[in-house]
Amino acid sequence: MINIVVLIYSKKGSTLQLAEEVCRGIDSVNEVKARLRRVDELKQARQQRMLEKYEKVQVITKKDITDCHGLILGSPTRFGNMAGELKYFIDQTLDIWISGELIGKPGAVFTSTGSLHGGQETTLLSMMLPLFHHGMLLTGIPYSEPGLSETKTGGTPYGASHVSEANKESVLSNEEKNLGFAMGARVAKIASKLS
Repeated sequence: MINIVVLIYSKKGSTLQLAEEVCRGIDSVNEVKARLRRVDELKQARQQRMLEKYEKVQVITKKDITDCHGLILGSPTRFGNMAGELKYFIDQTLDIWISGELIGKPGAVFTSTGSLHGGQETTLLSMMLPLFHHGMLLTGIPYSEPGLSETKTGGTPYGASHVSEANKESVLSNEEKNLGFAMGARVAKIASKLS
């Protein structure tokens, strides 16, 4: 069975919602399975309560990474960059980089922001850089996906994204859902062809 790890950090749940759509896309491809994982909280952030649904997501291990056939990273935007919790985990993957375990495997990224111009594209690009260093084959979302031209919220050719409205419960738009699904399916199909 081919497996794609979807590794996230999600504080308020928007990134988790988008991750679920990405996983649905992965699981739609025959003989490919999504493995949703989260990074651990940093010590000083543990005092804040996590969403119960997010807390139930299994914490990533390095074995999850070395055994995967593809890797997709998801993070909320923090000042135009990925969350420190995700960066902290990535910074600990030097041994995986040395062994070359991710070379030639497909990778992708997605994000969520609290405002339309909240740094989505810079966050997506920041998450791509370590994947390039690991030798991964990065996939975005091609403009053949109609949602890219139709969206009034999130969604970029660099990766799926979500824009949450301030002071409202975060709900993905149909285009955001479709683009997350499409990106997951695309990575799964590429991983299947490469395997």
